[in-house]
Amino acid sequence: MADRPIGYGRLDGTDLTRSPHLLASVRAATLAGDTPPESPRAVIGASWARTLDHGVDPDVGRHNGLLAAEEIEHRRQGSPLGEVLPVLADGLVSVADAAWHIMVVADTEGRVLWRDGSVAVRRSADRLGFAEGASWSEETVGTNAIGTALVTRRPLQVHSAEHFVRTHHGWTCAAAPLHDPRDGRLMGVVDVSGPASTVHPATLTLVSAVARVAEGELRRRHWAAVERLRSVAAPLLAGIGGRAVVVDRNGWTAAATGIAPAERITLPATVAAGRVWLPPLGLCGIEPLPGGWLVRVGEEEPAPAASRVVVDVSGPASWSVTVAGPAGSWELPLSPRHAELLYVLAVRRAGRTAAELAGDLFGDPTRTVTVRAEMSRLRRTLAGVLAHRPYRFAEEVEVELVRPRRAADLLPHSVAPAVLADRVPRG
Repeated sequence: MADRPIGYGRLDGTDLTRSPHLLASVRAATLAGDTPPESPRAVIGASWARTLDHGVDPDVGRHNGLLAAEEIEHRRQGSPLGEVLPVLADGLVSVADAAWHIMVVADTEGRVLWRDGSVAVRRSADRLGFAEGASWSEETVGTNAIGTALVTRRPLQVHSAEHFVRTHHGWTCAAAPLHDPRDGRLMGVVDVSGPASTVHPATLTLVSAVARVAEGELRRRHWAAVERLRSVAAPLLAGIGGRAVVVDRNGWTAAATGIAPAERITLPATVAAGRVWLPPLGLCGIEPLPGGWLVRVGEEEPAPAASRVVVDVSGPASWSVTVAGPAGSWELPLSPRHAELLYVLAVRRAGRTAAELAGDLFGDPTRTVTVRAEMSRLRRTLAGVLAHRPYRFAEEVEVELVRPRRAADLLPHSVAPAVLADRVPRG
Protein backbone atom coordinates (compact mmCIF):
# COMPACT_ATOMS: atom_id res chain seq x y z
CA MET A 1 0.00 0.00 0.00
CA ALA A 2 1.49 3.33 -1.02
CA ASP A 3 1.75 6.13 1.53
CA ARG A 4 -1.26 8.37 1.47
CA PRO A 5 -0.26 12.02 1.28
CA ILE A 6 -0.48 13.76 4.60
CA GLY A 7 -3.84 15.34 5.05
CA TYR A 8 -5.85 12.48 3.57
CA GLY A 9 -9.48 13.03 4.46
CA ARG A 10 -12.93 13.31 2.92
CA LEU A 11 -12.11 16.65 1.30
CA ASP A 12 -8.99 15.31 -0.41
CA GLY A 13 -9.55 15.07 -4.11
CA THR A 14 -12.07 17.92 -3.99
CA ASP A 15 -11.32 21.08 -5.97
CA LEU A 16 -11.15 23.36 -2.97
CA THR A 17 -11.05 26.47 -5.17
CA ARG A 18 -14.64 25.69 -6.21
CA SER A 19 -15.81 25.12 -2.63
CA PRO A 20 -15.14 28.33 -0.66
CA HIS A 21 -18.54 28.20 1.03
CA LEU A 22 -18.06 24.52 1.91
CA LEU A 23 -14.67 25.23 3.49
CA ALA A 24 -16.13 28.12 5.47
CA SER A 25 -19.03 26.02 6.74
CA VAL A 26 -16.68 23.13 7.65
CA ARG A 27 -14.49 25.51 9.67
CA ALA A 28 -17.40 27.25 11.35
CA ALA A 29 -19.07 24.01 12.41
CA THR A 30 -15.82 22.44 13.60
CA LEU A 31 -14.82 25.43 15.71
CA ALA A 32 -18.32 25.60 17.17
CA GLY A 33 -18.15 21.95 18.18
CA ASP A 34 -20.90 20.96 15.76
CA THR A 35 -20.85 18.25 13.10
CA PRO A 36 -19.49 19.76 9.86
CA PRO A 37 -21.07 19.02 6.47
CA GLU A 38 -17.82 17.31 5.50
CA SER A 39 -14.80 16.31 7.56
CA PRO A 40 -11.84 18.64 7.06
CA ARG A 41 -8.68 17.21 5.62
CA ALA A 42 -7.00 15.26 8.40
CA VAL A 43 -3.93 17.50 8.40
CA ILE A 44 -6.15 20.58 8.67
CA GLY A 45 -8.38 19.13 11.37
CA ALA A 46 -5.34 18.14 13.44
CA SER A 47 -3.87 21.61 13.02
CA TRP A 48 -7.15 23.28 14.04
CA ALA A 49 -7.16 21.15 17.20
CA ARG A 50 -3.59 22.17 18.06
CA THR A 51 -4.39 25.80 17.36
CA LEU A 52 -7.41 25.75 19.68
CA ASP A 53 -5.16 24.32 22.39
CA HIS A 54 -2.72 27.20 21.81
CA GLY A 55 -5.51 29.68 22.47
CA VAL A 56 -5.21 31.50 19.14
CA ASP A 57 -8.02 33.96 18.41
CA PRO A 58 -9.90 32.57 15.36
CA ASP A 59 -10.80 36.08 14.18
CA VAL A 60 -7.48 37.94 14.31
CA GLY A 61 -4.80 35.50 15.49
CA ARG A 62 -2.26 36.28 18.18
CA HIS A 63 0.51 38.29 16.57
CA ASN A 64 3.49 38.84 18.84
CA GLY A 65 5.21 41.65 16.96
CA LEU A 66 7.99 41.83 14.41
CA LEU A 67 11.64 41.13 15.12
CA ALA A 68 13.94 44.13 15.12
CA ALA A 69 15.96 44.67 11.93
CA GLU A 70 19.17 43.73 13.77
CA GLU A 71 17.67 40.43 14.93
CA ILE A 72 16.39 39.61 11.44
CA GLU A 73 19.87 40.18 10.01
CA HIS A 74 21.44 38.11 12.80
CA ARG A 75 19.14 35.21 11.98
CA ARG A 76 19.80 35.54 8.27
CA GLN A 77 23.54 35.38 8.82
CA GLY A 78 23.26 32.34 11.06
CA SER A 79 20.86 30.37 8.87
CA PRO A 80 21.98 27.89 6.20
CA LEU A 81 18.92 29.08 4.24
CA GLY A 82 20.97 32.05 3.11
CA GLU A 83 23.18 29.68 1.12
CA VAL A 84 20.28 28.58 -1.06
CA LEU A 85 18.29 31.79 -1.19
CA PRO A 86 19.43 32.50 -4.79
CA VAL A 87 18.22 29.04 -5.86
CA LEU A 88 14.84 29.60 -4.21
CA ALA A 89 14.51 33.06 -5.72
CA ASP A 90 15.49 31.89 -9.23
CA GLY A 91 12.89 29.14 -9.12
CA LEU A 92 10.00 30.99 -7.51
CA VAL A 93 10.14 34.79 -7.47
CA SER A 94 9.42 35.41 -11.15
CA VAL A 95 6.59 32.87 -11.14
CA ALA A 96 5.15 34.29 -7.93
CA ASP A 97 5.36 37.85 -9.23
CA ALA A 98 3.61 36.97 -12.49
CA ALA A 99 0.85 35.16 -10.61
CA TRP A 100 0.32 37.96 -8.07
CA HIS A 101 1.98 35.94 -5.32
CA ILE A 102 4.97 36.37 -3.04
CA MET A 103 7.77 34.01 -2.06
CA VAL A 104 8.46 33.78 1.66
CA VAL A 105 11.31 32.01 3.45
CA ALA A 106 10.92 31.34 7.19
CA ASP A 107 13.20 29.76 9.79
CA THR A 108 12.43 26.81 12.08
CA GLU A 109 10.47 29.06 14.45
CA GLY A 110 8.25 30.27 11.61
CA ARG A 111 9.86 33.72 11.59
CA VAL A 112 9.80 35.32 8.14
CA LEU A 113 13.40 36.10 7.14
CA TRP A 114 13.00 36.90 3.44
CA ARG A 115 10.10 37.97 1.25
CA ASP A 116 9.95 38.83 -2.45
CA GLY A 117 7.48 38.97 -5.33
CA SER A 118 4.46 41.08 -6.23
CA VAL A 119 4.65 44.58 -4.71
CA ALA A 120 0.86 44.83 -4.48
CA VAL A 121 0.60 41.49 -2.68
CA ARG A 122 3.39 42.48 -0.30
CA ARG A 123 1.37 45.54 0.65
CA SER A 124 -1.64 43.32 1.32
CA ALA A 125 0.57 40.98 3.36
CA ASP A 126 1.82 43.93 5.42
CA ARG A 127 -1.76 44.69 6.44
CA LEU A 128 -2.03 41.13 7.79
CA GLY A 129 1.29 41.41 9.62
CA PHE A 130 2.79 38.95 7.13
CA ALA A 131 6.07 40.86 6.96
CA GLU A 132 9.76 40.17 7.49
CA GLY A 133 10.32 39.42 11.15
CA ALA A 134 6.77 38.18 11.75
CA SER A 135 6.05 34.83 13.37
CA TRP A 136 3.93 32.55 11.21
CA SER A 137 3.99 29.56 13.55
CA GLU A 138 0.82 27.69 14.46
CA GLU A 139 1.15 28.96 18.03
CA THR A 140 0.92 32.52 16.75
CA VAL A 141 -1.44 32.57 13.76
CA GLY A 142 -2.89 29.08 13.72
CA THR A 143 -3.25 26.80 10.71
CA ASN A 144 -1.26 28.08 7.73
CA ALA A 145 1.11 26.52 5.20
CA ILE A 146 4.31 27.77 6.87
CA GLY A 147 3.52 26.90 10.47
CA THR A 148 1.75 23.64 9.70
CA ALA A 149 4.50 22.46 7.33
CA LEU A 150 6.99 23.07 10.17
CA VAL A 151 4.96 20.70 12.35
CA THR A 152 4.19 18.02 9.78
CA ARG A 153 7.59 18.22 8.02
CA ARG A 154 5.82 17.74 4.67
CA PRO A 155 4.78 19.98 1.76
CA LEU A 156 1.34 21.43 2.28
CA GLN A 157 -1.14 23.81 0.64
CA VAL A 158 -3.66 25.67 2.79
CA HIS A 159 -6.49 27.37 0.93
CA SER A 160 -8.96 30.03 2.02
CA ALA A 161 -11.05 28.96 5.04
CA GLU A 162 -8.68 26.10 5.83
CA HIS A 163 -6.69 28.86 7.53
CA PHE A 164 -7.67 28.98 11.18
CA VAL A 165 -7.74 32.77 11.38
CA ARG A 166 -10.69 34.37 9.59
CA THR A 167 -8.70 37.35 8.27
CA HIS A 168 -6.50 34.92 6.29
CA HIS A 169 -9.38 33.41 4.33
CA GLY A 170 -8.65 35.57 1.30
CA TRP A 171 -5.27 33.85 0.91
CA THR A 172 -3.89 30.60 -0.44
CA CYS A 173 -0.43 29.37 0.59
CA ALA A 174 1.81 26.47 -0.47
CA ALA A 175 4.90 25.61 1.56
CA ALA A 176 7.61 22.95 1.63
CA PRO A 177 10.06 22.28 4.47
CA LEU A 178 13.79 22.49 3.78
CA HIS A 179 16.19 20.01 5.38
CA ASP A 180 19.96 20.28 5.55
CA PRO A 181 21.32 17.19 3.73
CA ARG A 182 24.52 17.40 5.79
CA ASP A 183 22.79 16.40 9.02
CA GLY A 184 19.11 16.01 8.17
CA ARG A 185 18.01 18.89 10.38
CA LEU A 186 15.10 21.12 9.52
CA MET A 187 16.30 24.52 8.26
CA GLY A 188 12.95 26.20 7.69
CA VAL A 189 10.23 26.55 5.06
CA VAL A 190 9.83 28.11 1.63
CA ASP A 191 6.34 29.34 0.81
CA VAL A 192 4.41 30.92 -2.04
CA SER A 193 1.34 32.90 -0.95
CA GLY A 194 -1.22 35.09 -2.65
CA PRO A 195 -4.89 35.88 -3.12
CA ALA A 196 -7.12 32.82 -2.94
CA SER A 197 -8.71 33.79 -6.25
CA THR A 198 -5.38 33.32 -8.06
CA VAL A 199 -4.57 29.83 -6.75
CA HIS A 200 -3.03 27.44 -9.27
CA PRO A 201 -3.17 23.65 -8.76
CA ALA A 202 0.52 23.26 -9.70
CA THR A 203 1.83 25.72 -7.10
CA LEU A 204 2.51 23.13 -4.41
CA THR A 205 4.30 20.87 -6.90
CA LEU A 206 6.48 23.78 -8.01
CA VAL A 207 7.34 24.84 -4.46
CA SER A 208 8.20 21.26 -3.50
CA ALA A 209 10.41 20.82 -6.58
CA VAL A 210 12.32 24.04 -5.97
CA ALA A 211 12.85 23.05 -2.32
CA ARG A 212 14.40 19.77 -3.47
CA VAL A 213 16.65 21.66 -5.93
CA ALA A 214 17.81 23.91 -3.09
CA GLU A 215 18.60 20.89 -0.92
CA GLY A 216 20.50 19.41 -3.86
CA GLU A 217 22.60 22.57 -4.08
CA LEU A 218 23.51 22.24 -0.41
CA ARG A 219 24.38 18.59 -1.01
CA ARG A 220 26.68 19.57 -3.90
CA ARG A 221 28.43 22.17 -1.75
CA HIS A 222 28.76 19.69 1.06
CA TRP A 223 30.57 17.11 -1.06
CA ALA A 224 32.80 19.83 -2.52
CA ALA A 225 33.79 20.76 1.05
CA VAL A 226 34.47 17.10 1.88
CA GLU A 227 36.70 16.88 -1.19
CA ARG A 228 38.67 19.94 -0.04
CA LEU A 229 39.06 18.36 3.40
CA ARG A 230 40.27 15.17 1.73
CA SER A 231 43.10 17.07 0.04
CA VAL A 232 44.23 18.36 3.43
CA ALA A 233 43.80 15.00 5.13
CA ALA A 234 45.79 12.87 2.68
CA PRO A 235 49.28 14.17 3.58
CA LEU A 236 48.34 14.30 7.25
CA LEU A 237 47.24 10.68 7.40
CA ALA A 238 50.34 9.57 5.46
CA GLY A 239 52.46 10.44 8.48
CA ILE A 240 50.24 8.84 11.09
CA GLY A 241 50.77 5.32 12.34
CA GLY A 242 47.85 3.21 13.38
CA ARG A 243 44.23 3.76 12.53
CA ALA A 244 42.77 7.20 11.92
CA VAL A 245 39.86 8.86 10.14
CA VAL A 246 39.30 12.45 9.04
CA VAL A 247 35.67 13.58 9.07
CA ASP A 248 33.94 16.88 8.47
CA ARG A 249 32.03 18.65 11.24
CA ASN A 250 28.97 16.51 10.56
CA GLY A 251 30.88 13.23 10.69
CA TRP A 252 31.10 12.56 6.93
CA THR A 253 34.30 10.65 6.13
CA ALA A 254 36.88 12.45 4.01
CA ALA A 255 39.84 10.04 4.34
CA ALA A 256 41.10 7.17 6.47
CA THR A 257 44.17 5.06 7.13
CA GLY A 258 44.36 1.57 8.59
CA ILE A 259 40.59 1.26 8.68
CA ALA A 260 37.60 1.01 6.36
CA PRO A 261 35.14 3.39 8.05
CA ALA A 262 31.49 3.95 7.36
CA GLU A 263 30.48 6.75 5.02
CA ARG A 264 29.54 8.75 8.09
CA ILE A 265 30.59 8.47 11.73
CA THR A 266 28.13 9.45 14.42
CA LEU A 267 29.60 12.29 16.44
CA PRO A 268 28.27 13.54 19.77
CA ALA A 269 25.95 16.55 19.63
CA THR A 270 28.79 18.60 21.14
CA VAL A 271 32.26 17.68 19.94
CA ALA A 272 35.44 18.70 21.76
CA ALA A 273 39.07 17.61 21.56
CA GLY A 274 39.89 14.67 23.79
CA ARG A 275 38.86 11.05 24.24
CA VAL A 276 35.36 10.00 23.37
CA TRP A 277 33.45 6.82 22.67
CA LEU A 278 32.25 6.67 19.06
CA PRO A 279 30.05 3.79 17.99
CA PRO A 280 31.13 1.46 16.52
CA LEU A 281 34.82 2.53 16.71
CA GLY A 282 35.10 2.44 20.51
CA LEU A 283 37.32 4.85 22.43
CA CYS A 284 38.92 7.44 20.14
CA GLY A 285 41.00 10.55 20.39
CA ILE A 286 39.66 13.61 18.58
CA GLU A 287 41.71 16.55 17.35
CA PRO A 288 40.38 19.62 15.51
CA LEU A 289 41.21 20.29 11.86
CA PRO A 290 40.14 23.17 9.60
CA GLY A 291 36.63 22.13 8.57
CA GLY A 292 36.58 18.86 10.47
CA TRP A 293 38.15 16.45 12.95
CA LEU A 294 40.99 13.96 13.08
CA VAL A 295 39.76 10.81 14.81
CA ARG A 296 42.50 8.50 16.16
CA VAL A 297 41.01 5.06 16.71
CA GLY A 298 42.28 3.35 19.87
CA GLU A 299 43.89 -0.04 20.16
CA GLU A 300 41.72 -3.10 19.92
CA GLU A 301 39.56 -2.81 22.98
CA PRO A 302 35.90 -3.62 23.43
CA ALA A 303 33.58 -0.66 23.35
CA PRO A 304 32.21 -0.10 26.85
CA ALA A 305 28.64 -1.25 27.14
CA ALA A 306 25.96 1.39 27.46
CA SER A 307 24.01 1.23 30.68
CA ARG A 308 21.30 3.84 30.17
CA VAL A 309 19.39 5.32 27.22
CA VAL A 310 17.09 8.34 27.29
CA VAL A 311 14.71 8.71 24.33
CA ASP A 312 13.37 12.26 24.41
CA VAL A 313 10.31 12.84 22.21
CA SER A 314 8.87 15.64 24.34
CA GLY A 315 9.52 18.44 21.85
CA PRO A 316 7.27 19.44 18.97
CA ALA A 317 9.99 19.58 16.32
CA SER A 318 13.24 18.13 17.70
CA TRP A 319 13.95 14.80 19.38
CA SER A 320 17.06 13.08 20.69
CA VAL A 321 18.55 9.93 22.15
CA THR A 322 21.17 10.09 24.91
CA VAL A 323 23.39 7.09 25.61
CA ALA A 324 25.34 6.82 28.89
CA GLY A 325 27.93 4.28 29.98
CA PRO A 326 31.38 3.88 31.55
CA ALA A 327 32.96 6.03 28.82
CA GLY A 328 30.59 8.93 29.47
CA SER A 329 27.51 10.01 27.58
CA TRP A 330 26.63 11.46 24.20
CA GLU A 331 23.49 12.82 22.62
CA LEU A 332 22.28 12.36 19.07
CA PRO A 333 19.46 14.30 17.37
CA LEU A 334 16.88 12.04 15.76
CA SER A 335 15.24 12.25 12.36
CA PRO A 336 11.42 12.10 12.35
CA ARG A 337 11.46 8.46 11.26
CA HIS A 338 14.07 7.39 13.83
CA ALA A 339 12.14 9.22 16.55
CA GLU A 340 9.10 7.12 15.65
CA LEU A 341 11.07 3.88 15.67
CA LEU A 342 12.78 4.48 19.02
CA TYR A 343 9.50 5.62 20.55
CA VAL A 344 7.82 2.37 19.52
CA LEU A 345 10.70 0.26 20.83
CA ALA A 346 10.80 2.21 24.11
CA VAL A 347 7.08 1.58 24.63
CA ARG A 348 7.19 -2.05 23.53
CA ARG A 349 10.23 -3.32 25.41
CA ALA A 350 9.59 -6.96 24.55
CA GLY A 351 10.54 -6.11 20.97
CA ARG A 352 8.93 -5.97 17.53
CA THR A 353 9.49 -7.98 14.38
CA ALA A 354 10.08 -6.16 11.12
CA ALA A 355 6.49 -6.88 10.10
CA GLU A 356 5.15 -5.56 13.40
CA LEU A 357 7.21 -2.37 13.08
CA ALA A 358 5.98 -1.95 9.51
CA GLY A 359 2.44 -2.10 10.85
CA ASP A 360 3.30 0.32 13.64
CA LEU A 361 4.80 2.88 11.25
CA PHE A 362 2.89 2.42 7.98
CA GLY A 363 -0.17 0.37 8.81
CA ASP A 364 1.21 -2.17 6.32
CA PRO A 365 3.10 -5.23 7.69
CA THR A 366 4.52 -6.01 4.23
CA ARG A 367 6.82 -2.94 4.23
CA THR A 368 9.62 -4.80 5.98
CA VAL A 369 12.36 -3.72 3.55
CA THR A 370 11.98 -0.07 4.58
CA VAL A 371 11.92 -1.00 8.26
CA ARG A 372 15.03 -3.17 8.03
CA ALA A 373 16.95 -0.44 6.20
CA GLU A 374 16.08 2.15 8.86
CA MET A 375 16.83 -0.24 11.72
CA SER A 376 20.19 -1.09 10.14
CA ARG A 377 21.09 2.60 10.19
CA LEU A 378 19.99 2.92 13.80
CA ARG A 379 21.89 -0.16 14.93
CA ARG A 380 25.09 1.14 13.32
CA THR A 381 24.64 4.33 15.29
CA LEU A 382 23.52 2.73 18.54
CA ALA A 383 25.99 -0.14 18.61
CA GLY A 384 25.46 -2.31 21.67
CA VAL A 385 22.17 -0.59 22.50
CA LEU A 386 19.77 -2.16 19.99
CA ALA A 387 19.33 -5.90 19.46
CA HIS A 388 17.43 -7.70 16.74
CA ARG A 389 15.33 -10.83 16.19
CA PRO A 390 13.13 -9.18 17.34
CA TYR A 391 14.20 -5.55 17.24
CA ARG A 392 14.45 -4.23 20.81
CA PHE A 393 16.62 -2.40 23.30
CA ALA A 394 19.26 -4.66 24.84
CA GLU A 395 18.00 -6.22 28.08
CA GLU A 396 20.86 -4.84 30.19
CA VAL A 397 20.14 -1.25 29.14
CA GLU A 398 17.92 0.97 31.29
CA VAL A 399 15.57 2.90 29.01
CA GLU A 400 13.85 6.17 29.92
CA LEU A 401 11.20 7.60 27.61
CA VAL A 402 10.52 11.34 27.92
CA ARG A 403 7.07 12.12 26.54
CA PRO A 404 5.41 15.49 25.97
CA ARG A 405 3.25 16.78 28.80
CA ARG A 406 0.08 16.16 26.78
CA ALA A 407 -0.55 12.98 24.80
CA ALA A 408 -1.94 15.09 21.94
CA ASP A 409 1.50 16.68 21.42
CA LEU A 410 3.32 13.38 20.82
CA LEU A 411 5.41 13.57 17.61
CA PRO A 412 2.95 15.94 15.88
CA HIS A 413 4.52 15.32 12.45
CA SER A 414 3.78 11.61 12.60
CA VAL A 415 0.99 9.71 10.86
CA ALA A 416 2.29 6.34 12.11
CA PRO A 417 -0.62 4.24 13.46
CA ALA A 418 1.27 3.44 16.68
CA VAL A 419 1.83 7.14 17.37
CA LEU A 420 -1.70 8.19 16.39
CA ALA A 421 -3.11 5.61 18.82
CA ASP A 422 -0.93 6.90 21.68
CA ARG A 423 -1.92 10.53 21.05
CA VAL A 424 -5.38 9.75 22.39
CA PRO A 425 -5.42 10.36 26.16
CA ARG A 426 -6.32 7.24 28.12
CA GLY A 427 -9.03 7.73 30.67
